[in-house]
Amino acid sequence: MLSPETVKLAIVDDHRLFRQGLSYILGRFPSYEVVLAAASGPELFDGLEAGLRPEVVLLDLHMPGMDGKEVSSRLLAQYPAVKIIILSMDYSPDFILDLMRLGVHGYLPKDIDQRLLGQAIEQVQTNGYYIDETVAKIMRNGLQSNYKSADTKVPDAQIVAELSEREKEVLTLLCQGYSSSKIAERLFISFRTVDGHRRRLLEKTGVGNSVSLALFAIRNHLLT
Repeated sequence: MLSPETVKLAIVDDHRLFRQGLSYILGRFPSYEVVLAAASGPELFDGLEAGLRPEVVLLDLHMPGMDGKEVSSRLLAQYPAVKIIILSMDYSPDFILDLMRLGVHGYLPKDIDQRLLGQAIEQVQTNGYYIDETVAKIMRNGLQSNYKSADTKVPDAQIVAELSEREKEVLTLLCQGYSSSKIAERLFISFRTVDGHRRRLLEKTGVGNSVSLALFAIRNHLLT
């Protein structure tokens, strides 16, 4: 019987050996259950339409036919509750920026240590995204050189100037992976107050989710 905290996973990769190996590794941990291993995007959606409901999809970027970006776009539109972590050896800034802007929740190398993969899955589940130092640097450089505001017509500098010190504190902790309850403990405020700060941050920055909020913070050097 599964623990209430067991995370249901899907693995989507056109290489059978990789699917089998990752399924075996993750299957050894009681906190994960691989409910679907698919060789392609269409096979993933067949499983979803059949009633399988993974909470996190570990998705290859380069697959024949429907690639990872197309799969992500359709997943985000049709199954918004499902979190997406891209697993790829392609660390092209263009791919990373496009997919994070699209709304995927994490981007990791395929040779990642299993401990770090576990941390990423946990943060995606609790915080809504996972961004490691390498991806953050790529995003920061790319966003500063190519950024054209799609989220808001208000200049970033004006938005940052209007953020209170408490809102900046909450934003930093959110982007570092702290849950609302942990932020409340750390700042000695109530959970409800943290939730209110988060809502105001979304309103002021003009973004719609935690991933976009993290992009805003990275773009404006609000994270160390």
